[in-house]
Amino acid sequence: MSGTVRLAVAAALSLVLSACGARKAEPVQGPPTVAVSAPLQREIVDWDEFVGRFEAVDEVEVRPRVSGYVRSIHFRDGDLVRKGQLLFVIDPRPYEAALAQARAEVRQAEAQAARAKLELERAQKLLETGFVSRAVHDARLAEARSAEAAVGAARAAEQARALDVSFTRVTSPISGRVSDRRVSVGNLVAAEGAEPTLLTTVVSLDPIRFAFTGSESVYLKYQRQNRDGSRPSSRSAANPVEIQLQDETGYAWRGRMDFVDNALDTGSGTIRGRAIVPNPDLFLTPGMYGRMRLLGSGAYPALLVPDAAVMTDQSDKIVLVVASGNVVQPRKVELGPLVDGLRVVRAGLEAGDRVVVEGQQRVRPGMKVVPQPGRIVAQAPTAPRPDVVSPPAAQATAAANAE
Repeated sequence: MSGTVRLAVAAALSLVLSACGARKAEPVQGPPTVAVSAPLQREIVDWDEFVGRFEAVDEVEVRPRVSGYVRSIHFRDGDLVRKGQLLFVIDPRPYEAALAQARAEVRQAEAQAARAKLELERAQKLLETGFVSRAVHDARLAEARSAEAAVGAARAAEQARALDVSFTRVTSPISGRVSDRRVSVGNLVAAEGAEPTLLTTVVSLDPIRFAFTGSESVYLKYQRQNRDGSRPSSRSAANPVEIQLQDETGYAWRGRMDFVDNALDTGSGTIRGRAIVPNPDLFLTPGMYGRMRLLGSGAYPALLVPDAAVMTDQSDKIVLVVASGNVVQPRKVELGPLVDGLRVVRAGLEAGDRVVVEGQQRVRPGMKVVPQPGRIVAQAPTAPRPDVVSPPAAQATAAANAE
């Protein structure tokens, strides 16, 4: 081997030995640091979700009570109206003439009754002196009574004609929002027949109802909870609800249950339910779609962890805990819903477990770690905690503004 080759080999060997020495000089890394905390313990309730639509508490079809031509219309299509507000005027002239005739007939009947009374008084005096027979007196008595009855009939007819005149002014039967007019000025509208002419409709807006259906299995769950006393039935208690509109991410609208039907639909296997929701700014409109959460249980103690602390192992959900010797162990858990930003753990954890809440990505089961104290903090609740044992409320809870 030439000197040049020996020199190159020696240089390469020197570099290899130098690199090995550098690797041996690197410090050995210690166990990773993770934040741990015991699960948060809290009394919670479950919520069941349903879909449904808002509907008016009152929806009225406005139809005429007398026939005639529409003389005038006194609202704009889609306006808010008050109870008793004038909507339509039907030509009153035929009914005013009929009322005048009825009043004249009352006066005529009163005059005839007065005359019959005088005849009866005269017959009474003559009967006492023996100048008329009992038969004549009885005839005068019958005529007087008949005349009094005629006065009553005439006055009743006058009241009926007066009502007809008042019915020519069609007013709103409720407060709410009116639909569009279904007739125009000059149209002939009919009050008689199987279906009187539809003039318009009015729906109430505050409060408003939310109608939905629930499955038989959910209904059975509520029945059993009511029997064991853990949750009162919505038939006897105004259980709270929360509603989310189509374009919302949270449940901002609050209400109370006010109706559960008396039977299940045998065709669909569902039962109808209804909640009442305050709507003071009239934002909610009948027909709107919504998702509703209904109080689904009584209060019970639960363990909560951050949702980020939950990992997936194939089809299982696991949480990493630091066991004795500061060794990481996986725990298979059964999860519940999110409550104030935290995940409910129904099974798999104990109250004293040290759950890894930060640094999960740096560790794996079986590794030794350096645990540091962490915190589990719940978000502020979006609504007051429901009182699940209170008696039925007379009024619904205050509505939240979704805007």
